[in-house]
Amino acid sequence: MAHAVQPQKPQQRGVLSVLNSDGKAHPVENTLAAVTIVLGLIAVISAAFTHLHLLTSWTGLAGIVTGAWGQFISVTTGERFLLIIGLGAAALGFFLGMAHGGLFGGVLG
Repeated sequence: MAHAVQPQKPQQRGVLSVLNSDGKAHPVENTLAAVTIVLGLIAVISAAFTHLHLLTSWTGLAGIVTGAWGQFISVTTGERFLLIIGLGAAALGFFLGMAHGGLFGGVLG
């Protein structure tokens, strides 16, 4: 019964315990999730101001790209949950930014 007694791993606390639910560190995936959340928040908040359509549309587009790549390489459910929330916020900001003037703001056409 040697397998009955296993050494216990140190327990993580906070957000990392949710993101690293498999017990392994995932720095790239966690960074992509955090960047996607931040870009999504910036895109949604700046979408409330129509004159910030350049900031809104570009941060929304960057959030969509980072969130899509994060989904592609994510490992745990916690990472995927945060990525979907950030992707939704970034997409909403991107679409509102496009409706208010687009990526180039009339410079190219």
